Amino acid sequence: MRFGYRDDCLRHDTGPRHPETADRLRAIRRGLSKEHGVEYADGGPASVDDVEAVHDPDYVTAVEEFCEEGGGTWDADTVAVEATWEAALASAGLAAWAADSALDGDQGRDTPFSIGRPPGHHAEYADAMGFCFFNNAGVAAERALDRDGVDRVAVVDWDVHHGNGTQDIFYDRPDVFYASIHERGLFPGTGNLKETGRDDGQGTTLNVPYPGGCGDAEYLAAVDDAIAPALARFDPDLLLVSAGFDAHRNDPISRQRVSTEGYGLLARRLDEVADDAGAPIAFVLEGGYGLDALSESVRKVNSVFDGYDPADPDDDVDGRAGSVLADVRDVHDL
Repeated sequence: MRFGYRDDCLRHDTGPRHPETADRLRAIRRGLSKEHGVEYADGGPASVDDVEAVHDPDYVTAVEEFCEEGGGTWDADTVAVEATWEAALASAGLAAWAADSALDGDQGRDTPFSIGRPPGHHAEYADAMGFCFFNNAGVAAERALDRDGVDRVAVVDWDVHHGNGTQDIFYDRPDVFYASIHERGLFPGTGNLKETGRDDGQGTTLNVPYPGGCGDAEYLAAVDDAIAPALARFDPDLLLVSAGFDAHRNDPISRQRVSTEGYGLLARRLDEVADDAGAPIAFVLEGGYGLDALSESVRKVNSVFDGYDPADPDDDVDGRAGSVLADVRDVHDL
């Protein structure tokens, strides 16, 4: 894979006790240093116009001024310093680079994966929250839709938390399909399976709110039984993966049980789904707070695009998760 990375993202300082720190990117890069043929691209920072394409301009100005004044606590979870402004633009720009790179034909061993921070999927149209200031996947999707021949973009979010921001931004849009597999009851409390879109966007939001304790079999079933048929119907021109790794069994802030091998399986299966749709695929980093689990999982995803074939899980789908999937299929007529 080709990884988008900029040192600017390290300078977003959240303090010593915050789970979302620059050590996340350092751990990923240390892990990838053990891999053969890994390449990096620095992309370029997003412009204010790029960010305002998916965010309220008054909100964007408020973030800039907040950082210029030295930052502080935006909310209980979301903090900034002066350098956060440049880091947030860099992170959004890396996601846009990933979309452009995929649409320019970089696939297989060159599949793009942006490893920026702060993450983005909780950032709503007019508010920061959940460690996120700008919606990186949203900026990438909008950048893609500005290109000739791109009419529809899909975002599949496997972060353990629901991407309320991505859903919020595109909830009434027919040209962006948002699908999320997340743990029910966690922050931010959104992502009910009956949240399916509004107005022209009716049917373009698909949520799989799993109970705690779900692992590889359940996550793959969510793709195979719900997301894949929904995307076949939507027929995207680009598939973006909001790739959080906090559903890992060794992550400190969730109860899910996805393994390192499971993330490889998810990456392989979504690559197959994209290929079936004739769409390129790109990855955008979201959460993941156990440094070893995060690093090993990103390495596993990379290895899949370098030819590794992960082993299928032996477990059956948990009955509670199966009930959720049955309800999702019913709501979406799949």
